[in-house]
Amino acid sequence: MTIGPQCRPAIRGAALPGTDAGEAAVLAPRVGNPALFAGLALLTVLVVLLDFRTGEDLHLVPLLVVVPALVSVFGTVRQTMGVATWITAVVVCSRLVAWDTVSSVAFTVLACFLGVGSCVLRIRHATEIARLRSAAGALQRQILRPLPIATDQVLAHGIYTPIEEDRLVGGDIYEVVESPYGTRAIIGDVQGKGLAAIGVGFAVLGAFREAAVREPDLTGVVDALEDAVARHNAFSAQTGETERFVTALVLGFDGSDRVQAVNCGHLPPRLLDRDSVRALPLDRTFVPLGMAELGHEARLTEPLDLPAGATLLLCTDGVTEARDASGAFYPLDARLSRWTELEPFELLRALHADLEAFSGGVRRDDVAVIALRRATAGTPHRTGTADHGARREAFASSGW
Repeated sequence: MTIGPQCRPAIRGAALPGTDAGEAAVLAPRVGNPALFAGLALLTVLVVLLDFRTGEDLHLVPLLVVVPALVSVFGTVRQTMGVATWITAVVVCSRLVAWDTVSSVAFTVLACFLGVGSCVLRIRHATEIARLRSAAGALQRQILRPLPIATDQVLAHGIYTPIEEDRLVGGDIYEVVESPYGTRAIIGDVQGKGLAAIGVGFAVLGAFREAAVREPDLTGVVDALEDAVARHNAFSAQTGETERFVTALVLGFDGSDRVQAVNCGHLPPRLLDRDSVRALPLDRTFVPLGMAELGHEARLTEPLDLPAGATLLLCTDGVTEARDASGAFYPLDARLSRWTELEPFELLRALHADLEAFSGGVRRDDVAVIALRRATAGTPHRTGTADHGARREAFASSGW
């Protein structure tokens, strides 16, 4: 769960104006000046003493020219320039009485110049990467809302991780929206991967956020999602891109112990209640979003039971199709039976850790999981920012 979140190394000193945390981390020294130059002085003394003991047979001082190149890998430009200046002075002083002074000094200056140049290029590249990750993090927050979230009807916890760690967003989507008609939730999986899949997912989420507060009936919300995917596919056809469909499970909560559901080709939810785990297969599963013309039937709602204290688990096929080294699929229901007594957040944490151990950390698809539980009378209406941060930190410490 990522994306998410992104760059959180310790930074010595305040960030420069106009730089975010990622850029500040790149520009900050990894080794303090006292430690760096104390080590440099000790290395210089050792090399000069060895050079003196070897006499004219073997000169070791010129080997110091590699030090600026090494410092350029982890140091700042100022640190690299300082080391380069020091090494140049040491080499010049050691060669004043030698016949090849000019060539030795020229080689040293060239090597130091290359070290400083390498440091400049490394920091410039790292800064660009930090800016891109910062932009990707902002994009992720716009596409996928950070969880947990609490409404009058439901508490929602979730985890998300893309198939590739360097991408913060993928083809799996989720959202929870409070409306005048209750709380609406969606989890979905866009066909395919890559930026094109992200575009379809963003279209579905935008339509859901608008329709969830506008449409009194859940079927009206689903019809709006179908129209959004159809419009996006029409645009994709004009630009030469592949048309895609989206499997989705859309839920509506009105505060009772019944949940209205419309399943558009998605995995059935799991209900964890006391000591039991069971899938809730819907009597009717409709075609995915974007394929209504092939279904020839209107999508209808179907009620599901959600007792007080029970947890409704929604996931994408990145969970059920995860495999171990032998190729066996992840036994989701068997593993969930171990965690029926856990709170939703603890359940997701245990599921993530077990899934990573089962697959050996090899991801074959995006993973999105939402755990929903009916809100109680004493539940605060909104989950505060501090609580959001604490939970994201807890997930970060577990590897998400």
